[in-house]
Amino acid sequence: MSFLSYQTLKNILFKVNPETAHSIGGLGLKAAPYAPFLSKYFKKRYFIENPILEQNILGIKFKNPVGLAAGFDKNGEYIKAMPSLGFGFTEIGTITPKAQIGNDRPRLFRLKEDRSIQNAMGFNNRGAEFMLKQLAKVENFDYPIGINIGKNKLTPENEALNDYKILLETFKNVGDYVVINISSPNTPGLRDLQNEKFITDLFTMAKEITTQPIFLKIAPDMEAQDAIDLCTSAVNAGAAGIIATNTTIDYSLSKYAKDFGGISGALVREKSYELFKAIGKELHDKTVLISVGGIETAQDAYRRIKAGASLIQIYSMLIYNGPIMIKEINEGLIELLKADGYQNISDAIGADFKE
Repeated sequence: MSFLSYQTLKNILFKVNPETAHSIGGLGLKAAPYAPFLSKYFKKRYFIENPILEQNILGIKFKNPVGLAAGFDKNGEYIKAMPSLGFGFTEIGTITPKAQIGNDRPRLFRLKEDRSIQNAMGFNNRGAEFMLKQLAKVENFDYPIGINIGKNKLTPENEALNDYKILLETFKNVGDYVVINISSPNTPGLRDLQNEKFITDLFTMAKEITTQPIFLKIAPDMEAQDAIDLCTSAVNAGAAGIIATNTTIDYSLSKYAKDFGGISGALVREKSYELFKAIGKELHDKTVLISVGGIETAQDAYRRIKAGASLIQIYSMLIYNGPIMIKEINEGLIELLKADGYQNISDAIGADFKE
């Protein structure tokens, strides 16, 4: 096993606190733009390009469908490193109007036996103005960037709409798409905003502010019909798409789980898939769907695509497998698509619901 292998790195990082390990790994990703030779080497090794995987979605070109989910790059500091890990796009944040330190530590936990992560971070980030400066540094970077936004912890629920207004106005001329995050379990009252009135008001307001594609990200703990109704309301009010799902608060999934925060990774795989499939059945031909939650293999990704996903996102399983997983998912998708006779990934989207 090479000293430089991800398994070696993981064995070292898993000996320290998860949040500390994330910061250590982040130092290397921050340095990537200053080591163009290494960036080029890793991109050649991990980034898969093939016409069968390319899509133009909402005017955005995606060279492959596997993206980094929000939460990993909270402050937009690793954007230029993401292609070197194999990702076809990235989503930064969650960003709040004002900087905030998040919840008390410890707030990030490995559920190693379950190949999962539990976090109670609480939207720790350096705020909208800092993120705007970060995005200015990558203004001509030809790579899809999503911006995930949420309300500040101290903002009352009845004033939440104003936080999203501030953020939409701040980022209306930057990034490729915006994601409304009202599904994190780590900000008090946030999930209460998952109701049709707030969603309708929010997207009606958003259309008056920006022409950017705006997605709604939902939790996996909703009843299927409630999720379908909420997503339908969002689409009818102007949402460009839906991202499903965020972390779960179903602590019964693991005997190792804490009784707070949200669980991601392998434990949420089936729960996320089942809810996504229900939404996909109703909306795959009406809007753009992005699936996230425990995806680890090409087979995982392919069944999300056939259930209606145009794109998929990864976070927790990257921690356990490293960037080779992104390469293997993309290579595996190519083989699965060809085996089923598809000329392009777009032909397979929603295949489960087509006669």
